Amino acid sequence: MIPVYITSIGKFLPGPPIGNDEIEDYLGRVGGKGSKSKRRILEQNQIRYRHYAIDKEQKSQYTNAEMASLAIRDALDRNVESLEDRIGFLAAATTQGDLLVPGFASMVHAESRLPAMEIATHHGVCASGMHALKNAYLHVLSGDHATAVSCASEFPSRAFKHTRFEAQTAHMDRPVPFDTDFLRFMLSDGAGAAVLQHKPSASGLSLRIEWIDNQSYANKYDVCMYAGTNKDNEQLNSWLDYRSIHDAADDGAVNLKQDIRLVNEMPKVGVNRFFELVEEGRIHPSAIDWMVCHYSSHFFREEIFRLLQLGGLTIPEEKWFTNLYTKGNTGAASIYIMLEELLNSDRLSPGEQVLCMVPESGRFQTSYMLLTVVGSQAKGQGAIRTFKERRPEAPHLEYDSADSVQEQLVRQLVQTWIDFEQKLAQVPIIRKLYHDKFTLNDYKALMENIRQQVIDGSQWIARAASYIAIEHIELRSTFIAHARDEHRDFQILERNYVSVGGDLATIQAGEKNIGSEALSAYLFQRASRDNPYDLIGAMWIIEGLGCRMARYWGEMIRDQLGLSDEQVSFLLYHSDSDEKHFERLETVVQHPMLTADIAARIVKTAKTTARLYLLQLEELGNV
Repeated sequence: MIPVYITSIGKFLPGPPIGNDEIEDYLGRVGGKGSKSKRRILEQNQIRYRHYAIDKEQKSQYTNAEMASLAIRDALDRNVESLEDRIGFLAAATTQGDLLVPGFASMVHAESRLPAMEIATHHGVCASGMHALKNAYLHVLSGDHATAVSCASEFPSRAFKHTRFEAQTAHMDRPVPFDTDFLRFMLSDGAGAAVLQHKPSASGLSLRIEWIDNQSYANKYDVCMYAGTNKDNEQLNSWLDYRSIHDAADDGAVNLKQDIRLVNEMPKVGVNRFFELVEEGRIHPSAIDWMVCHYSSHFFREEIFRLLQLGGLTIPEEKWFTNLYTKGNTGAASIYIMLEELLNSDRLSPGEQVLCMVPESGRFQTSYMLLTVVGSQAKGQGAIRTFKERRPEAPHLEYDSADSVQEQLVRQLVQTWIDFEQKLAQVPIIRKLYHDKFTLNDYKALMENIRQQVIDGSQWIARAASYIAIEHIELRSTFIAHARDEHRDFQILERNYVSVGGDLATIQAGEKNIGSEALSAYLFQRASRDNPYDLIGAMWIIEGLGCRMARYWGEMIRDQLGLSDEQVSFLLYHSDSDEKHFERLETVVQHPMLTADIAARIVKTAKTTARLYLLQLEELGNV
């Protein structure tokens, strides 16, 4: 069997940390009233902060699959190798996915934009994250794959928003049942991911997996944490047996619930398995340096300590590690989020043993994993790398603040830009640049794929100018001047390409990729309509890239590849020239012909252009 190492771990925690006093600002107050159980539950679990993927209007800011993919990206970015094309297996776990079908792993695979590979979905509660980890572990252990990824993500907050319970409580003429209200203040959102390989990381620390043990006790216990049925209604076994989904919802069958009478069995089951593993010789308590335990509440920590002491086996409290109190209870993702913090810190040393414990109350399972720290790491350096990404910020655009149409237009354009820049950072070619993994071939590919779009730029702007009515001749002149400035820019790009070893004939013979085809077709279609003022939205995105990103990218490419300013001059030049172009955009935005209808079309064109530009970068080489 081949040794298996966790070579990097990533996480994604949505939004800012949410304190206890803000919970119901996000989840809402059922019937306008705060929960009477909240204080008691929080006193027991002692969680101080958690994260939610919904905002205070209770709108989802991410999907569950998207959070998982962001955790995967974080894990891959932290790895010293570029692994995107070498991953052979993906295991994904969650309690409740975004869709009933297909499987969660399919949705995560699609969201992550990783190449074709083998996948597996693990559906459960807390232990499902360990099930995914063991599946990935076995695939590498057997030699099936040299590199695998496992991940887990949870998004319970959207199931706990107050609107879910308004009709239900009115129908039952009683408050939210305690078995559901309990979980509203126990669970939070987040994702984690681990990269598993048959060799340790070339630098820094890795975690060698010695073994993973998963045991189910469903044969002995009733369901404890569940959704899809109602124990009070013995005539209907499943929410699918109700006459309608509305009937199931009104009866509380779709609520996520915790049987409080049974949940206290969980520490007993977990500690009993600990004793069995000690007797089997798989755990030697005195050799354990770190105990990473997913207990969902501080209440259970105290119970676990008590039961261990009763059995005559203890692991000193200073060896226990958790971030429950600051990161929240993220279910299946918790073990990843804890290990991520522990590995990417100064706490671990080579040779130390880490024992992980994950008890689950779904229908009672326990998971244990033994890890050995390998590699080397200087104290004080940590494993967390400093990335070069900046906080998204839109280019500055002057407008008349007394004009409500101008004000709303600029505000919506700024929002569109922020969304665009955030998504831009996740495009593979840009992500490689931001994480010091950019290569000379990446630079050549980027130039090859944007050359035709650069040529088309002056052409669609010139065409748009010819369709502007004569009464707005000053706007026509603005468009023409813009086209004149850009019509030879592709030649600078070609010179940069040749200067880094590219063949001029190769870049000149290149075809548009499918994203470039879509972007070009859309822009020429918009430019061929009467008075295509909405193309200001396209210019906002494209010229914004010049103002905001061109020099930033150019200097990063220059420094990472050891190039000169002349070899990245296309990007450096656009940083300066596009600032002048923005002055022309301001002239159009402040023009008297601007109406609310035109402003709306400008925003829509900006959003469409942004999406198609992302597609152009996502589809490099796909002609």
